[in-house]
Amino acid sequence: MTELAGTGAQEPQGDEVEGALLAFGDGWDEDAGPQPADEASKGLVIAFGKTLKMVREREGVDRPTLGRAIGYSAATVASYEQGRRIASGRTIDKADKFLNAGGLLSVWKEQMEQAQYPTFFQGMASLEKQAVELLSYNMYVFTGLLQTEEYMRALLAMRRPILDPDLIEQRVAARLARQVIFDRQPMPMLSFVIDESVLRRPYGGKDVLRGQLEHLLLLGRKPNVELQIMPQDREENAGVDGPFTIVIRKDGKRFVYTETQGTSALQTNAERTTLFATRYGIIRSQALPPRESMKTIEGVLGSL
Repeated sequence: MTELAGTGAQEPQGDEVEGALLAFGDGWDEDAGPQPADEASKGLVIAFGKTLKMVREREGVDRPTLGRAIGYSAATVASYEQGRRIASGRTIDKADKFLNAGGLLSVWKEQMEQAQYPTFFQGMASLEKQAVELLSYNMYVFTGLLQTEEYMRALLAMRRPILDPDLIEQRVAARLARQVIFDRQPMPMLSFVIDESVLRRPYGGKDVLRGQLEHLLLLGRKPNVELQIMPQDREENAGVDGPFTIVIRKDGKRFVYTETQGTSALQTNAERTTLFATRYGIIRSQALPPRESMKTIEGVLGSL
């Protein structure tokens, strides 16, 4: 299976709450939830919102009452019903119970969680949650799972055409949410090989890079994380074709994710995924061992 798609941005819109017109952002609870990642995701969120509104009205409950039951304002309830914000799984379950929906709302939880990611990345985001092993090679930037919030913002701010500030916030929140993989139980085995040049690119400035390298050292101490650096002076590197990530599920099935210039491919063909797994093994053998890699990171950090 191969999935190819582009990304999309959305324009802020007004919101009607119980007959009053609110400007975008007015009355929102700060933790109300992210916006849909793109137009395709927005369609799903709107469909959920219509279901929520239908169930609420069927029960004769107004927005302020539902808001109090789930811990949010009437404006936030309106944002869910009109597809402008994505309710968390916990919030959906609360609404389902309060409105006696019998699972009609809760069944949307997985789709709503996926809607915070760009369409081209939704398959990969789902696979990360199923991974018992994840192998990642990167040569341009730190992969999203390793990024600090400041580093994320720096990268997203460099995009051209320029991304809307609200979209940047949504992408940052979605990317941070994926990082629960480091503390998940049972622990997946996580291996990252990073080109040395990535350690030296001061995207966002030296302070941002310093914070990113410090974060990397902390992650490298986790028992289920292995970091390796591919030195710049290597005369051979099996990863010259570009970055990629391999996800292995509990059933042994491998998936390979690649991304470039706003498009992505998720490969499941056994012959292709075996080729990538072999390539990753060679890359690891060419990179510095984990202990030496940590010393390299410390050395670059000390030079900043």
